[in-house]
Amino acid sequence: MKTNPFLSNLGVSFLSLILMISSCTKQPAADVSAADNKQSGDLKAAADVSVMATATIDANTFQQTIQGFGGMSVPIWIGDLTADQRTKAFSTSSGIGMSILRVMVPANSSQFAAEKATIDAAKGFGAKVIATVWNAPSSMMDGAYLKASSWSDFAAHLRAYTQAVGGVYALSPWNEPNYLASEWMHASATEVANFVAAYGDNCGAPIMAPEPFNMDQTFINTYLSNATAKSKTLFVSGHIYGKTPYNLGNIGKSVWMTEHYTNSSISGNDWSNAMNAAKEIHDCMTAGWAAYVWWYIRRFYGPIDENSAITKVGYVMAHFARYVRPGYSKIACAANPSTGIYTTAYRNGSKIVIVAINTNAAVTYQPFTISGVTVSSFSRYVTTSSSNLAASTLSISNNAFGINLPASSITTLVSN
Repeated sequence: MKTNPFLSNLGVSFLSLILMISSCTKQPAADVSAADNKQSGDLKAAADVSVMATATIDANTFQQTIQGFGGMSVPIWIGDLTADQRTKAFSTSSGIGMSILRVMVPANSSQFAAEKATIDAAKGFGAKVIATVWNAPSSMMDGAYLKASSWSDFAAHLRAYTQAVGGVYALSPWNEPNYLASEWMHASATEVANFVAAYGDNCGAPIMAPEPFNMDQTFINTYLSNATAKSKTLFVSGHIYGKTPYNLGNIGKSVWMTEHYTNSSISGNDWSNAMNAAKEIHDCMTAGWAAYVWWYIRRFYGPIDENSAITKVGYVMAHFARYVRPGYSKIACAANPSTGIYTTAYRNGSKIVIVAINTNAAVTYQPFTISGVTVSSFSRYVTTSSSNLAASTLSISNNAFGINLPASSITTLVSN
């Protein structure tokens, strides 16, 4: 906080100082909603905006284009998703609303068909399908590395996969090639770039790369320094294990975070873990990234559990995935307007979506102002430890309003 300049002015009387302090005190205001139906609350909120830590939204300042939110399915490792689980993952009306499905390219071509049912279902819901290679066929490998002499055969293997499953939006030839402790294919950034430069046009789908562990910026920059590889790369992909999301700078490519999970040892219904996921998605969006993809869609620590129930992690993801759809633009918004409050905002035409996370242990009043588009009301959705996407309406006036954010909660506001 800034030091009050009046405290250093000995000419100000004690009474004046008291009046100054009292006039600047932040008083809690009533939540402004249609359910409350209190016009005085509207006026109170509009008046209080000027003295509170306002989340200012500029709908005319466009940032990255959002590509979506999703998760991974690996049938050959943990079995395929059921029809019910696919609906719960991808439906925007009864499910999480995921718009990205990530799948594995099997090393054995006889396993290609195992992916197709979920791929087709996801595409039926309008989701994009991205595919990643863990290992090439063993005949093409020299230990943990792809033989340079097998590059043409490897490209043919990838092309056969994309033809078998159909409709792959983007393909990554390596998964975490810089994670040398892994049991999957290793490669340097230069090797990945050289392969993409030589064969990126022959893999059956546009290339996403280099998909490093730790979203390693040196690895990414080295890869992009190959101009031919860069020209054949649809977007940059990477994982944030061990890394806080950060802005990669002006690299000339959209950035997708294509794999992460927060904690594999506790339930997806653990609320503190779900809130960690909410903050992580917020951080990825604030870093300027276009997509967030969780690890397994169906796993006890993930968005859907083995009993086919959407978990708290899943409901938290739904706050973004259901309402911030592919093609929406992130717009300028104070990322951390008040202590413990984190906000992002998005626009599609005249529609505005705001996602607000309250990490505080108490109800916190948060004022907002919007410029660049006129909004008169919002549909509001709130998830807490005891509620899931609880719906209500919120009326506003003069593009200024305030709401009480429940303790430890996530709220999405969708303009009407």
